[in-house]
Amino acid sequence: MRVLSALGVVAALAGPAAAQDERPEITWGELRPTLLGDRPIRDGAGLLSLEAPKRAEDAAIVPVTLRITLPEGDARRVKSLTLVVDENPSPVVGTIRFADGQRRFDLSTRIRVNSYSYVRAVAETEDGGLYMTKAYVKAAGGCSAPAVKDPAEAKAHLGEMRFRAFAERGEAQVQVRHPNYSGLQMDQVTRLYTPAWFVESLNVRQGETPLFSMTGGISISEDPTFRFSYTGNAEPVTVAAKDTEGRVFTRTFPASGGT
Repeated sequence: MRVLSALGVVAALAGPAAAQDERPEITWGELRPTLLGDRPIRDGAGLLSLEAPKRAEDAAIVPVTLRITLPEGDARRVKSLTLVVDENPSPVVGTIRFADGQRRFDLSTRIRVNSYSYVRAVAETEDGGLYMTKAYVKAAGGCSAPAVKDPAEAKAHLGEMRFRAFAERGEAQVQVRHPNYSGLQMDQVTRLYTPAWFVESLNVRQGETPLFSMTGGISISEDPTFRFSYTGNAEPVTVAAKDTEGRVFTRTFPASGGT
């Protein structure tokens, strides 16, 4: 009897946690038709991986890494990656596109996670196939967390860019200074919500060769930052960004990087 009672207590305690983990899958069932229609989605194992913390230290800057990992001999190429946070007010974080398709490519960024949720990466290959992988992240309040920088400081440095190359790692990093307001953050002085205002597109090219482009939403963190695979050559790198107020920011850097 004592054993049965103990098992009952464990089940009762586990119940809410199990339900909490189950809820995001219900949400995905509601999101999927809107985002992808009735197109079949295959398991992305062997083609795509997603790295994210199981429990985020800061819900407003959750690090995530997407890796395209097509095996040798596989002729497919990935033309886009879409990142989704099921439980965010605006679930689609952004879509990364490759003009020439990619077989091997790593990309890291920082995102907002508003409540315990599955984070999903969906890859589309050039033949139209969809492949998905996911990770469960425990975080809350990321979309409504106050901005780190003072609004006046953010505007003073608006659109400033940095480009860093890490030749020994085969990587580079782009950062755009922008508050990327989500529309859910409250001004602590006026007690009013700050209107949404964020970088909606980003294009990175080296010479005339596109490296990647991004269309994003409110779930990308303040001062959008992207680290990505980069072999580099002597040609300069140009970064162009546009925000939701129509402001356009463009800067060209030497291939070795600069600020």
